Amino acid sequence: MIFLTADLHFGDGPVIGFGRRPFRRLRHMNEALVEGWNRVVGDGDTVFVLGDVTGGSESDLGPVRALAGYKVLVPGNHDRCWDGHAAGRRPDQDYLDAGFDLVLHRPGALDVGGTPCALSHFPYRRRGQSARDHRAWRPFDTGGWLAHGHVHTAWRQRGREINVGVDAWGGRPVAYDELAALIAAGPHERAPLEWRRRPTSAQAA
Repeated sequence: MIFLTADLHFGDGPVIGFGRRPFRRLRHMNEALVEGWNRVVGDGDTVFVLGDVTGGSESDLGPVRALAGYKVLVPGNHDRCWDGHAAGRRPDQDYLDAGFDLVLHRPGALDVGGTPCALSHFPYRRRGQSARDHRAWRPFDTGGWLAHGHVHTAWRQRGREINVGVDAWGGRPVAYDELAALIAAGPHERAPLEWRRRPTSAQAA
């Protein structure tokens, strides 16, 4: 099977707040991300990670090795192997050594039930966006479908843009069949799903 996800942000404290994640400790968040992934992904599956594995530190890549399946990274703005990273690009090999099987900087489109779906960390470019919004790196909307991340809880689907980030899907990857069903249903506006895992009393302490 094929899955898609984005914006794991392992080890990133601020994402707990703006991603509306039900955790107080980074360790519990990291454990929940691994659990949510491995609950649906098997060793024979392929997962496209559409950017932002960590908050930007390679030292937080440790949990990647615990993730099942063949892992393909499409870098996002927090990934040090991203071509546009402000702190200077790091080699893809750092991410391969951490447990990814492939890094794709220009992934093209995935055939989803006979419909091409472009893959990108960023959603489509909009009028009025500034360089601070990574405008130059966003794809143009030419009328097709796009699977992306970056926006966390802003939406799960906006027209032909489908946000596959964990904060829009209850902390888990999105299955190919789920993506195909959304595309078959046509353009819609869909709100994020809540995280499926809530902290226990021990985790909340």
